[in-house]
Amino acid sequence: MDFTLPPVLTAMIDRGNGLLWGSVLIYLLIGAGLYFTVMTRGIQIRYFGHMFKLLRSSRKSNGGISSFQALSTSLAARVGTGNLAGVAVAIYFGGPGAIFWMWMTAMVGMATSFVESTLAQAYKTDHGDNTFRGGPARYIERGLGLRWLAVVFSICLIIAFGLAFNSVQANSIAQAMEQAFAIPTWLVGLVLMAVVAPIIFGGVKSIAKVAELVVPLMALLYLLLALVVVGMNISDLPAAFMTIIKSAFGFEQAAGGAMGYAVSQAIINGIQRGLFSNEAGMGSAPNAAATATTQPDHPAAQGFIQMLGVFLDTLVICTATAAIIIMAGPELLASDEANGIQLTQAALSSHVGEWGGMFIAVAILLFAFTSVIANYSYGESNIEYLAGRKAPLAVLIYRLAVLGMVMVGSVASLGAIWNFADLSMGMMALINLVAILLLSPIAFALLRDYDEQLKAGKEPVFDPAKFPKLANKVDPTAWPKRK
Repeated sequence: MDFTLPPVLTAMIDRGNGLLWGSVLIYLLIGAGLYFTVMTRGIQIRYFGHMFKLLRSSRKSNGGISSFQALSTSLAARVGTGNLAGVAVAIYFGGPGAIFWMWMTAMVGMATSFVESTLAQAYKTDHGDNTFRGGPARYIERGLGLRWLAVVFSICLIIAFGLAFNSVQANSIAQAMEQAFAIPTWLVGLVLMAVVAPIIFGGVKSIAKVAELVVPLMALLYLLLALVVVGMNISDLPAAFMTIIKSAFGFEQAAGGAMGYAVSQAIINGIQRGLFSNEAGMGSAPNAAATATTQPDHPAAQGFIQMLGVFLDTLVICTATAAIIIMAGPELLASDEANGIQLTQAALSSHVGEWGGMFIAVAILLFAFTSVIANYSYGESNIEYLAGRKAPLAVLIYRLAVLGMVMVGSVASLGAIWNFADLSMGMMALINLVAILLLSPIAFALLRDYDEQLKAGKEPVFDPAKFPKLANKVDPTAWPKRK
């Protein structure tokens, strides 16, 4: 089954996506990342070890949602089919060099993630159940005073992450299960609905608890398999690394006269797939970052934790997929038969045998399933923001709509709807990037405050009274004044 839109509307959506994703957003995302990197004096490098230090104490929450649970939720959304299929697409169309540009995108994206997640924490609001809510909608309204723009952002996020992308993930699960185990897609859809329903009806706390358990397990199993593959081909590792570097700068293609085109394709595909995968600057992860009770009690602490999420998603998990594919040999990449997830499956099967394809199917199930529940949580936060006092009814309707999209996505191809979702995500990314660029001086000030306290040998604590620009803009219940 396939749903289509009228040709005129399809052409408009395609044109909008081409403009946003083909030029505007790529330059803006990379430009903003470089700007944040310079203004924070290379925060990704200076605080690299500190991220892992904070991770050790990130499970403390005082009954709320811990920093680790918030990280797991954002990773659940980040680590999806893009880490399996997206990397393969980047290599197929951009060559192995695309991986280098994915790495570079993640490096600058770490600074962007710090800024947006720190702002989400600073402007978070008390939810009344020992948890918090926040994200771009809140900091756009509270920080910039632009309620109408915050509403537009929320609507775009609900369309893209809350509904459409969940049908994409459900479709990926159903197709993988059908191909690997011959399970009918309608049955997969019913089972998926039955598993997802109690989790999302349990609310954000329930989602955080599931993500905390499943995400580390699925990531570790996948990385373990990748390490086994690398170990089996350890003598090829230096050559594989050099292939990535040479392809990234066109050294291999220079002799053939195709250097310029090859480099441009590597850059475009690497950057696009990197941005899609780690979501830095998109405005999605801050919704998870805002829910956390931070340790230490400072907005910048969650900024560092979410910065680690970008690193793990792209520089670790995507690299693992790239290693599996590139070490399978150039003959596989030269084949026109395998693209996307089929390329990843074929590469793994060439290393470990036929069961490799089944392993990828199970990996898709776990990666996509956790993305469904995390994407739902982003939507719920924004539904509550829009609905206000009518939130309970609006959330109920939203939950039923999500379950409906999971079922429909399992049995139908929604290409046209997905294109519209890409446009919605492009719009929310554009809005979020403009907002965090305007509010970035506050994030920089929060970083300086954290830095100064740390250097003085103190555990950083956030005192809103020290920041005149935040006066009357932070929730006093979420961030009480310090005595």
